[in-house]
Amino acid sequence: VGQELNQYIDILANRGMEWGLLGPREGGRLWQRHVANSLALVDLIGTGLDIADVGSGAGLPGLPLAIVRPDLRVTLIEPLLRRSNFLQLAVDELGLGDRVDVRRARAEECKQTFDVVVCRAVAPLDKLLKWTTPLFGGGQLVALKGESAEDEIRSTSKKLAASGLRAEVL
Repeated sequence: VGQELNQYIDILANRGMEWGLLGPREGGRLWQRHVANSLALVDLIGTGLDIADVGSGAGLPGLPLAIVRPDLRVTLIEPLLRRSNFLQLAVDELGLGDRVDVRRARAEECKQTFDVVVCRAVAPLDKLLKWTTPLFGGGQLVALKGESAEDEIRSTSKKLAASGLRAEVL
C-alpha cells in the first residue's frame, strides 16, 4: 500500500502538475495536504461499498481511498476531459482498473446510485446536496470541508430537515 501511495504521489508531482491539476507550490505538500487529508475518510466508510468521488479532479479523495481500501469499488466522477484523461492514466498506472471506474460526467448526469458519495473542495454544502443527493439515495455524503463546515450546516439546516437528512462535523 505504501508503494502504491508513493507511486500516486509521484504521478501527482509530475503529470498532475504538468497538466495543471495542482498548483506549482503544492509539490512539497502533496502528502500532508492532499493524500493524508483524503485518508481521513478511511474509517468513516463501511466495508465492501460502492463509492462515488464527485468532482474527483486529480483523484482526491477517491484514489487514495481505493489504494488503501481494496474492498471498495470506486467511481471517479469528473466532467472535465483533461482531468478525466489524467484519472484514467493514473488508474491504469496504479493497476486499479478492476475496481476503479472513471466516468466523465457531471454529478447530476449520473443515474447510478452509490452507498457513499465523497467529495473534496467541490462546492458549498447546499450545492453539493443538490448535485449528490440522487447519487447516494439512502446512503451518505462524506464531504471534506474546511473551517466553514459548521456554518454551511447551519445555513442548510432547513433543506437538510426537509430532505430527511442530517449533517455533522467529524
